[in-house]
Amino acid sequence: MRLVALATGSALAAMAAGGPLPPLPLGGLLTPPPDRLTVTVEHNGPSRAANGTYTLECDPVGGTHPEAKRACARLDRFHQAGKNPFSAVSADQICTAEYGGRAVARITGTWHGREVDAAFHRKNGCEIKRWHDLEPVLPSPRS
Repeated sequence: MRLVALATGSALAAMAAGGPLPPLPLGGLLTPPPDRLTVTVEHNGPSRAANGTYTLECDPVGGTHPEAKRACARLDRFHQAGKNPFSAVSADQICTAEYGGRAVARITGTWHGREVDAAFHRKNGCEIKRWHDLEPVLPSPRS
């Protein structure tokens, strides 16, 4: 039983004695882990200032991401709208034949308790929009 496996020593003793279980500590097992993402960007724009690997932590905001507060706010808006910004473009999606440059990015980690491993590029209209929708988590190509 999962409850027994997670119980503390005092909880196990109470269960064995037939007594009431002690309360769980506040912020205990039911609190999801904080959002922690690693964002890696390459070939993004002439200044190359936005290239590199950054960490992004939300709730509380932290990490090495240059726009952590704005990036977390953007991710919160996706969550409130019930959208997953890390979903890939559907294989049957018709996309315009545009080229947005050589920029590529990868985001890994956890977001609202879900594992994230998403790749981004700017090789067609759908992927350009996907990148743009995730700014400032991903840097603007104009950075």
